Amino acid sequence: MPPLRSTLPRLWAFALEHLLLLPVGASIALIWANAAPESYYRATYAIAFAVNDVAMVFFFALVTKEVVEATAPGGVLHPWRRASMPAIAALAATALSASIHIWVVDALDEPALEIAWPVTFGTDIALSYFVARIIYGRHPIIPFVLLLAITSDALGFFAVALFEPVPDLHLVQGTMIMALAIAIAAMLRRARVKSFWPYLLGAGTASWYAFLRGGLHPAFALVPIMPFLPHAARDPGFFVDARPDATDTLSRFEIAWRYPAQIALLFFGLVNAGVQVRALEPATMGLPIAMIAGRPVGVLLGAGIALAARFHLPHHVGWRELIVIGFTVAIGFSVALFFSAALLPPGQLRAETSMGVLLSLVAAPLAIASARLLRVGRFGRR
Repeated sequence: MPPLRSTLPRLWAFALEHLLLLPVGASIALIWANAAPESYYRATYAIAFAVNDVAMVFFFALVTKEVVEATAPGGVLHPWRRASMPAIAALAATALSASIHIWVVDALDEPALEIAWPVTFGTDIALSYFVARIIYGRHPIIPFVLLLAITSDALGFFAVALFEPVPDLHLVQGTMIMALAIAIAAMLRRARVKSFWPYLLGAGTASWYAFLRGGLHPAFALVPIMPFLPHAARDPGFFVDARPDATDTLSRFEIAWRYPAQIALLFFGLVNAGVQVRALEPATMGLPIAMIAGRPVGVLLGAGIALAARFHLPHHVGWRELIVIGFTVAIGFSVALFFSAALLPPGQLRAETSMGVLLSLVAAPLAIASARLLRVGRFGRR
């Protein structure tokens, strides 16, 4: 394992590239919402649709791009059996976290917050990766962490799509339009179209309207379209930026939209993280308690079930590493904030849930502290 001194510069560059603008936007939002709440809510309400329903399309497209490349030969999702153990662990961890959240908010006499249970599924993939790399460096457990995070978010997207309270749900019309969008993408792929623009403007626009008309969140519009973009034969690595001279369509899309997506995250943090300190009610603790307690225990339970089904853990991974992983993937932040905004209308319930999401950031230092206490990763006996 390389020394921490040689790894930190690379991780700091990764943080600047992928993690910096969202907390900047969230920090501005917190200060603004508490200093001048009326002007904050007036300004952010005016741009909320453009940010949450349009700009965030590109963030989720780039996350999907990472998954598409991970399914290529040599990727962390290839072959499929490699994903089975973390997928089962993610199912158990998210189910337990959601159950704890419902139990805690009910015990605290705030049953209205039960609707926010899908928020407990959210995992900030980039932050979890960053913390895992600090603890483990380059270790077989890193793909396990990423797959856990991806599966948790995928389950969350599914839950939000099913349970988002939308008054006008036109699933049949949305399905028909989505079929057209996928047909357009498939024809473009069959015609070997190399530019990403036809996929984006043709199939992507149709998919966005399909989600909107169907009553589902349109920020996911490019998720079913991205697999059709031609990509490199092999996965360059998770969160490895495309080379500037890359010629495949998926890499050109990343190069074009990498920085606009970060700007989208800046405004996303600005629009959705502005909660007043008075939103820190007792029931606010339900979400961080559910995630921080539920994820480690759920990961252990899920891994035990998978082992009983004759799946295998990565090399050099045992119960201590699984506990640390549980804390690492309890960081919700970007995705959990998105789920909160998608599920709840502006108001006290969303403010309390968003505050809970921000409090879940304590999982990052807890992951590092647990690694030190359990002597795993860089803190193991030498």
